[in-house]
Order: sequence, then C-alpha cells, then structure tokens
Amino acid sequence: MSVAANEPGYGELLLEDLELDEVEELWTEDDDADHTGWYCVSTDPFPCPASGCTFVAEFMTAAHLILVWQVRDDPNLLRHAGRAKQVGRNPRVVSYERSFGPSASYYAWEAAGRPVHGVRGK
Repeated sequence: MSVAANEPGYGELLLEDLELDEVEELWTEDDDADHTGWYCVSTDPFPCPASGCTFVAEFMTAAHLILVWQVRDDPNLLRHAGRAKQVGRNPRVVSYERSFGPSASYYAWEAAGRPVHGVRGK
C-alpha cells in the first residue's frame, strides 16, 4: 500500500494549520474564599515548567495559585511536601497569608480537574 507524501501513514495524524480561538485564562475558584490561616507549602523559588512562562513560584502552586489545605497534617499536603523535598525544593509548611498571593483550596483544584497552568492578564 502506497501513501502519498502529504497524507498520514499508519500511526500518524495529519494536522492542518491550527489557530487558537481563545486565550488561556487563569483558573480561579468559583468563590472568593479567604484562606487566611489555612496551610500551604513554602519552597525555594522554582520556575513554572510551561514553555515561555516567566512565573516563579515560592509556594506549591497550581495554575499559578497557591494551594492551601485547612489542616496542617492533611495527607495530601504532606504528600506534596514530600515530593517537593525529593526534588530539592526545601519545603516548609506555613500558615497562609493573603500577602503571599492568590490561593485555591487543594480540593477545589482537584474538583476542577487539576488545571496546572494559566496566564494572568494584567
């Protein structure tokens, strides 16, 4: 079976030139909850892994929002802090303050499908 040069072969996919119809938006929680006093994981600064993104995080984040937990010994908080330790980010569990930046509940983030990157418009 012969395949033309411009057609996909077995196990390949031909994509036409695509343009983005919408700009990626930063995910936020539906409510404007104040997470002051909840707990987050402070780390050594690390860059957003998304290509071309200049965001540098100093806390465990998702979609550029600081992830927060209601209790200091939440198993998911401890698991994420443990992973940060494994990759050398020097994690410390601290009480969240609004001055750290925008936050999101870890469980709301999970319920939203775990978005991991967003672009904040100015």
